[in-house]
Amino acid sequence: MGAPTAPAATAPAPNAAASRSRGRRRTSHSLDSVVRAAVAILDEEGEPALTFRTLASRLGGGVASIYWYVSSKDELLGRAADSVLADILEDTADVGRGTDPLAETRALMMAFYRATASRPWLGAWFMRDAGTQPNGLVFYDRVGRQLMRLDLTVRQRFDAVSALMGYAVGVAADRGQDPPPEVRDGRVDLEDFVSQFRAEMRSSDADDFPFLRQIADEFAAHDDTEQFAAGLDLLLAGIGLQVGAGQAKGG
Repeated sequence: MGAPTAPAATAPAPNAAASRSRGRRRTSHSLDSVVRAAVAILDEEGEPALTFRTLASRLGGGVASIYWYVSSKDELLGRAADSVLADILEDTADVGRGTDPLAETRALMMAFYRATASRPWLGAWFMRDAGTQPNGLVFYDRVGRQLMRLDLTVRQRFDAVSALMGYAVGVAADRGQDPPPEVRDGRVDLEDFVSQFRAEMRSSDADDFPFLRQIADEFAAHDDTEQFAAGLDLLLAGIGLQVGAGQAKGG
């Protein structure tokens, strides 16, 4: 007769211990590490590549370890956007100490733009009122504080900050649009698509589309950052014209 078999109850012990160890690893991340890893995936591969499975694989662990911190992809994207906002706040910590409030406001908005320029996923998720972007309120308030230094009414400040943020978020959302299907699936190169569109602008009827014909060459040569800055400067110039002019209407 061979050696006695160990009682069945004791056989699973090593696996049970391993299971407990794996369980501990699933919850060994932090919310910050989960969000930072999500931002990295979004920056590298875009929103479609961000899944809980991909994120768990990058961090090491199972999908359940992600659900420990966030309940849905929407929440994760909101927190990812807030993480970028936190970086903007850190990068602009010294902004606001200059003597020209409009110049300081410009610096804040350019920092906002730079954070979105290389992140097409970001525009749709900035400033969503889902309770996951407290840094959005901080940034909004910081912009408003600069305008509090100017002789404007409360309404003028509110309208000005709303216009500035709407412009910046709108540009970010526009840059985040998917390319046309023929570019997306590789049938047409992006540069060729732009060249074709420019050629169509040049050949458009001069009576029906005089402006499009006029800007065709500008469309080909413009720099996105310079164009954003130009639009921002138009808004800031308009705000500057209101300084001291609206007090009779009350604040």
